[in-house]
Amino acid sequence: MFVLGTDIGSTTSKCVIIDETGEIKGKGLAPGGAGSDGPYKALDMALAEARIAQKSLSRTISTGYGRNLVDKKDGTLSELVCHALGAHALFPDTRTVIDIGGQDAKILRVGEKGRLESFVMNDKCAAGTGRFLENISRALNVRIEDMTAFAELAENKIDISSTCAVFAESEIVSQLAHGANKNDVFSAVFRSVASRAASLANRIGVMRDTVMTGGVAKNEGVRKALEEELNVRIYVSPLAQYAGALGAAVYALEPLTNDRGKIQ
Repeated sequence: MFVLGTDIGSTTSKCVIIDETGEIKGKGLAPGGAGSDGPYKALDMALAEARIAQKSLSRTISTGYGRNLVDKKDGTLSELVCHALGAHALFPDTRTVIDIGGQDAKILRVGEKGRLESFVMNDKCAAGTGRFLENISRALNVRIEDMTAFAELAENKIDISSTCAVFAESEIVSQLAHGANKNDVFSAVFRSVASRAASLANRIGVMRDTVMTGGVAKNEGVRKALEEELNVRIYVSPLAQYAGALGAAVYALEPLTNDRGKIQ
């Protein structure tokens, strides 16, 4: 028996297939969210890895920004609930989830068995999100995956005072024009993103164990800055970007097994 969870975000599409034991049998991630061919590519990747046809899926649950656009689904579920379930599947002791995606940031408090207890989120501005990092990456002509290496060489602490993503980008360009070191700027960018996430987290209260999910979880610089801001260890799985899709798959499996174990 196989079930599918899909997470159609603003910038990427993720799919996860698990079997009746909760083991991941296939996964796929493709650029492009709702309105693109990303969801179809991610699904094809997951089916190919699982070595099954779509007709073999017993149940499909969709989450994310474009969840209502998924064909042949059996239901939809809030990404808040899915990230809580997904984080718990990856780290069973999870109590706080920090999910920084392409367009918003969410802090979740998680109870037993991955149940969402409360949350806070910021979707009013791109500052503090993956989109902000992408904009800075383009403006400074440096790949996002290379930004951490630059930041680790920072020698001076500078601050980004603007709370708006557009103004913050202009402020960064101005600082560079006035002689600021690029390494120091990238370090400041990470602290800026972390500061916004930490501000949200402090509103709800951070409980150990803390897990980071979403695409920005792959950024070591942001994770380290968050750990310093919150004074906690933050756990990140290699499957962090799949957490929403994984949670949707776990939810899809529930009525078929009435059980939820640790994902292999």
